Amino acid sequence: MYRIAPLDPIDYLIIGHVTQDITPNGLTLGGTASYSSLTARALGLRVGIVTACDTCIGAGELDSIPVAGLRSLETTTFENLQTPGGRVQIIHKVAPSLHVSLVPEHWRSAPIVHLAPVANEVDPGLVRAFPNSLIGLTPQGWMRAWDGDGRVHFTGWLEAGFVLEQSTAAVLSIEDVQNDESYIEEFSSHIRILAVTEGANGARIYWNGDVRRFRPPQLLEVDPTGSGDIFAAAFFTRLYTTRDPWEAGRFATNLAAYSVTRRGLEGIPTADEVQACLTEIIEKP
Repeated sequence: MYRIAPLDPIDYLIIGHVTQDITPNGLTLGGTASYSSLTARALGLRVGIVTACDTCIGAGELDSIPVAGLRSLETTTFENLQTPGGRVQIIHKVAPSLHVSLVPEHWRSAPIVHLAPVANEVDPGLVRAFPNSLIGLTPQGWMRAWDGDGRVHFTGWLEAGFVLEQSTAAVLSIEDVQNDESYIEEFSSHIRILAVTEGANGARIYWNGDVRRFRPPQLLEVDPTGSGDIFAAAFFTRLYTTRDPWEAGRFATNLAAYSVTRRGLEGIPTADEVQACLTEIIEKP
């Protein structure tokens, strides 16, 4: 077990694997834990990560964010290959699973808890471990499986009803469910607030049986990597602040749009972008 001291109180706890991604330019930090934690910090929150990895400890852009969890011999590693039949995702290594015992005691009262599996590593029972927190989910990693060669494919989320019913809000991409609207219908029946991102088309927010769409500003897309994770952190943070899913959806949609204009972790929001999105909400309620 490792901890980067000191572990001060935090506002935003994220639980999930920090990954390393194989790219044409070498290994880079990735995973929802990376993008969402840096976004929450950019929004002014004190952030902590519970993960399992080796190379991510004190690494690069995350060196100022406190980390607790397991020092593993493996760091979860993904590679995305472009083929004539579309994108193929390969998982080369998988770090150990994450359980409540890895969460420092004084982090368990964090106002916002973000469960962020990328490779089925987050114990679904964690959803009941934070009774006084806003529980946000990005469940894509519970819908991934892989064969003996590491080729990732979609799989049904067996615990969906249980986990969603115990949570405050969830964010997923329409691609996470292979564009199958029946999953969206099912998931939205189990949770009061569900956000579905749709790339350049923005997002739709389901809330208590109603749904609204939010269109992003038209910006030049350079790299969409991590934009959904940036959306999630912005959405959960604004939802906690305002208790208004519509406002949270508009803010997150606008902020995530800026991220696609830069590559990788360079897409984390700047202070000017955060202020511009907040101003947009004030001027166009």
